[in-house]
Amino acid sequence: MSESRVLVVDDDDDIRGLLVALLTRAGITVRAAPDGREGLREFHAWRPDLVVLDVSMPEIDGWNVLDRIRDMSAVPVLMLTARGDELERVRGLQAGADDYVVKPFGKQELVARIQALLRRAARGASGAAEAESYADSFVSIDWGQARVTVGEREIQLTPLEFRLLSTFVRHPRQVLSRDQLLELVWGDAFGVGGDQVKLYVGYLRRKLDPKEPDSVPIETVRGFGYRYKTP
Repeated sequence: MSESRVLVVDDDDDIRGLLVALLTRAGITVRAAPDGREGLREFHAWRPDLVVLDVSMPEIDGWNVLDRIRDMSAVPVLMLTARGDELERVRGLQAGADDYVVKPFGKQELVARIQALLRRAARGASGAAEAESYADSFVSIDWGQARVTVGEREIQLTPLEFRLLSTFVRHPRQVLSRDQLLELVWGDAFGVGGDQVKLYVGYLRRKLDPKEPDSVPIETVRGFGYRYKTP
């Protein structure tokens, strides 16, 4: 983790200072920004490996910052918020956040979540280097461009959905349990359960074929997990 770079964007001076101290102590290089506008400037100039992003900020809030980051990068983003309700959490994940932490947070847990996201991103980068693209009669994937097409239609996936699809096609015809998918796709994420896997498999099927999601070759193997049936 010594070479990892994390950008912290939070308008709370105390939280920003705490995160800088915690991550620096963990051997991570950190920069901090007090608002969304400055955060985007730092992101453009520095290109961090991960962003810790507060939701509630004046002028440009965390949702708008996340949208702008996702327009140009799949870098992991961990959202910080004072709201812990399920709808807010789902909104964050669907918008392209990789993790979602509610304030007040446990210091060591937050550092562990960040380290897990960094490890997962590093594994994904090394995996993408092994093969630039994939294609079968149903789907085509360009890992370098993070581009997915079904037939002539380009599919817009969130980074997490993209990792889930990539995991399936890299393990063709293999039954992957929910625990295996949590490890391969979510990494060592805390507080993520099997229901999250079911939810995202559903999202992915509907993205790949909105009219007939059940025709997508991601098979539910009842009692065991899921399998990609290579067409």
